[in-house]
Amino acid sequence: MVDATQPAASKSLPAATIRAEEAAHFGKLAAEWWDPKGSSAMLHRLNPVRLGFIRDAIDRHWRLDGECVRPLTGKTALDVGCGAGLLCEPLARLGAHVTGVDAAPENIAAAQAHAAGSGLTIDYRAGELSTLPAATFDLVTCLEVIEHVADKRAFIGELAARLAPGGLMILSTPNRTPQSRLLLVDAAETVGVIPRGTHHWDDFATPDELRELLAGAGLAMGEPQGIAFSPTRGLHLSPDLSLNYIVTAVRSA
Repeated sequence: MVDATQPAASKSLPAATIRAEEAAHFGKLAAEWWDPKGSSAMLHRLNPVRLGFIRDAIDRHWRLDGECVRPLTGKTALDVGCGAGLLCEPLARLGAHVTGVDAAPENIAAAQAHAAGSGLTIDYRAGELSTLPAATFDLVTCLEVIEHVADKRAFIGELAARLAPGGLMILSTPNRTPQSRLLLVDAAETVGVIPRGTHHWDDFATPDELRELLAGAGLAMGEPQGIAFSPTRGLHLSPDLSLNYIVTAVRSA
């Protein structure tokens, strides 16, 4: 749960946002990250839905017609919590100069190996975002990460600091609802659809909480879209925000 009363991180000593136990948990999954039937199978099913939202957001933000094959040509992109590169690689194929950051060195090693095998040049870094060289990016993405960090306010502040003027941020995260507790934590982790210990329901952020955190960092959040599931459609974008949602954010006017 977000603590709205928590003070902002000191500028002289950035707050640690990485939880060591979270980094270790995901680092253990690194070898299977690119296996669509392995422990990251749910991310592989989720990725096309997220990419559809991202492509539409890119076209709207930069007023493109949707026909361009490489809409991010000449632009820089930062994916925070990149894992083994499931999002970084599509962003590179859309033309961006991509940097990926992850808390787990094992994930970065897997990402580097996969990118090399795919003939893609992506700058991968391991560690705290706040300790990396200062730079800003046209596109900043952070998908399914906020629920895993130790200090949400400090983390959002670091994301905002990396967004270039006129840039676009995209975030996704589970919502903290009874439905998400039942389906994303209790059911999904019990049957093994998601590795046990991946989610802690109390750390999920509601759209209102995320909007408040973004506003505190000088960002305006767009209208969230839900990522829902049905037996007939599978995972899909939906007005239903009860499980998971994805949003854009830009610098406040």
